[in-house]
Amino acid sequence: MLGKSFLLTVEGSIGVGKTSLADLIAQRLDARLVVEEFDENPFLEEFYRDAQRYAFQTQLWFLLSRYRQQQDLQQIDLFAPLLVTDYMFMKDRLFASLTLSEKEMALYNRLANLLERDIVYPDLVIYLQSDTDRLMANIKTRGRSYEMQMDWKYLDSLNQLYNEYFFRYDRSPLLIINTNDIDFVNNSTDLDEIIKFIREPVSGTRFFNPARSI
Repeated sequence: MLGKSFLLTVEGSIGVGKTSLADLIAQRLDARLVVEEFDENPFLEEFYRDAQRYAFQTQLWFLLSRYRQQQDLQQIDLFAPLLVTDYMFMKDRLFASLTLSEKEMALYNRLANLLERDIVYPDLVIYLQSDTDRLMANIKTRGRSYEMQMDWKYLDSLNQLYNEYFFRYDRSPLLIINTNDIDFVNNSTDLDEIIKFIREPVSGTRFFNPARSI
């Protein structure tokens, strides 16, 4: 499956382990890793304290930052046959639809529609699925200060948006992994099974939902 100039993207809600899995896959497959620059967003901490006031600034920063990275991907692709990223450009609309007012969303859409003409679509998407309670536990464990005020209802709404989006997703092959009962970070067997699975030819939508390791 993995051939020349292949873009593999890992996606999922906040706290599901996107960056961790993308990093592990890149190491195993000797790929170039490109990760989202969320820590550089100067509005993010304020957003978690007052989402209504800072949502628009936060979202525009993410939109433009992700667009710049997408443009860079097209240059990286010339030198790295296999790229792994921990986000899709289209994820930005999911967050925007959840946080922006009607007028803000209309303005956001005008800009996003222009930028989306030039984006790179993945050759394979891995969608990491999880229950909201598990996501909250993961967020608490990693201990980022600005995420400590994360609202369960906000995270649950975002989680549902992700599920709905990928239920209809058909732009590329899709691998859905339920992470509730696996630990690809600390259990090498779980990671081995995922790597083996993604090396196989993928078309349409496939599900990876193994029994919990004993």
